[in-house]
Amino acid sequence: MTATDRSIELTRTAAQAAADKLAHDIIAYDVSDVLSITDTFLVASAPNDRQVKAIVDGIEETLAKELDAKPVRREGERDGRWVLLDYIDIVVHVQHSEERVFYALERLWKDCPEIELPQDAVATRGKGAEHAQAREAQDEGDLN
Repeated sequence: MTATDRSIELTRTAAQAAADKLAHDIIAYDVSDVLSITDTFLVASAPNDRQVKAIVDGIEETLAKELDAKPVRREGERDGRWVLLDYIDIVVHVQHSEERVFYALERLWKDCPEIELPQDAVATRGKGAEHAQAREAQDEGDLN
């Protein structure tokens, strides 16, 4: 079984919304063959809690406005470190960069087919590492 056209549409629209809010390392997997609870996982990250929340809000607003989709469940919003949006057909994970590295969801789903995303979303790959390197350089400069 593969993800439905509706799931793919939701995933791509959510990925574009995340990219519009400057998410890092956006990737999506078709998990329909290994999970019965959803078709796709979308994973994105941000360097701080405020950015995580902005990305989540952007995804919710865009999916509601463009595709009349509302999440049935939203978890983790209070801490802003890892927010999960469950749309039944898709599950969106927006993680703080540190949680993203620690939990490494990509490692769990690497055998699942990757979903082709809009170019803006693909262009975010590697941005988390670039941001971390810039932050380390800035911290070193502050120490000197």
